[in-house]
Amino acid sequence: MGSEGAPPPPPASLIEFNITGFKKFHGVVENPTEVVVGRIEEYLRKHGMPAGTVLGSCTVLEVAGEGALLPLMQLLSSSSSSQSVINQPSIETTANLQEGKLDVSSLPNTEKKIVWVHLGVNSGAFNFTLERRAVNEATFRCSDELGWQPQRIPIVAEDGPISHIRETTIPVRDLVTTLGKNGFDVMESYDAGRFVCNYVYYQSLRHSALHGNISFFVHVPLFIMINEERQLEFVAALLHALAFQLLN
Repeated sequence: MGSEGAPPPPPASLIEFNITGFKKFHGVVENPTEVVVGRIEEYLRKHGMPAGTVLGSCTVLEVAGEGALLPLMQLLSSSSSSQSVINQPSIETTANLQEGKLDVSSLPNTEKKIVWVHLGVNSGAFNFTLERRAVNEATFRCSDELGWQPQRIPIVAEDGPISHIRETTIPVRDLVTTLGKNGFDVMESYDAGRFVCNYVYYQSLRHSALHGNISFFVHVPLFIMINEERQLEFVAALLHALAFQLLN
């Protein structure tokens, strides 16, 4: 009798997902990641976040490297470290999802894991590509949207040569398997290119390594290959798969 209808205990840890996409750029008039990032919060409010997670931010980035580095670093630093106690999130969900809101004030000992999910477009792709790593090289095939076109220079000079690699801590192969079983055409990649996607991913991986966070990058195709609704479904499924991996 006293336990009937009692809420479940709060989670020991909570994941805060932060999602980024990019604006349009040379050769891509409509960037699908800008559309998806612009709609994903509303989509998740309707369809639900994974248990034990919150949506921290949804940001569309300039397609630029060095000239957009300061706002990128400010964004990456905007969420506190993974050791911090949670603050009020924009979308809440734990075991009491059915009741609506999560009262974060009741979770004083809950630690927050910060996860950055970066989305970029590959205009020649037919499927979703999960990027395992980024390389310390900026070699832009064309100028970025702020006019910068580096050739074979290190993204972070302190990291050494342009051959230096940083890898995500996410088990990419397991994600590919899980998402494939859910009906998505997805593959693993060891090469995120040398343009802005790789530049942002490398900076994010480095920042995450220094601050105890997690960074991950996904290339998506144009909407003519996989439509907008299916891409929203994919991002939601990706968050569910990531939550399962990180909370179990």
